[in-house]
Amino acid sequence: MIKRLLPLLLLLLLSACARQAPLPDTPPRLDLPLQLHVQREQAGQTQDWLLVVQQEGPALRWSLMDPMGIPVARQLLSGKQWQNDGLLPPNPEARELFAALLFALTPAEQLPAHYKGADWQQNDQQRRLNENGSARWHVTYQHPLIFQLSTQPGLSYRVETLP
Repeated sequence: MIKRLLPLLLLLLLSACARQAPLPDTPPRLDLPLQLHVQREQAGQTQDWLLVVQQEGPALRWSLMDPMGIPVARQLLSGKQWQNDGLLPPNPEARELFAALLFALTPAEQLPAHYKGADWQQNDQQRRLNENGSARWHVTYQHPLIFQLSTQPGLSYRVETLP
């Protein structure tokens, strides 16, 4: 029985790796550090988080905390690789959120250089990154640093900068 399950488990592991969130070829130039209020909404329930993005040498450090300051996720983005930062367990939703936020925060004039191979669209108030013919991420801007981000059906984030 174990011999039959092993190939299935290996296939699941490989498919999980293949679904990694798209990342830019090189990190865009952002005005760092950034402090963002992120409000997650799913099934009518909301959660508030504080996200701090800062430069750490050649890497970007992403620190997501709840309102009490307790870390929810911490990741370093170095090149096109995510690394856990600290002792928190891996958080795939946070990695997807961080990658989507990087796409949303990339200045419009930098998109062609940083997302060369990606299927994206941009107009004045919206931006989409498409995958397999449908939107993987959809961003609706109220202001460059105030926007709504949808990462999957029924899951969205309201993002705004903090002074």
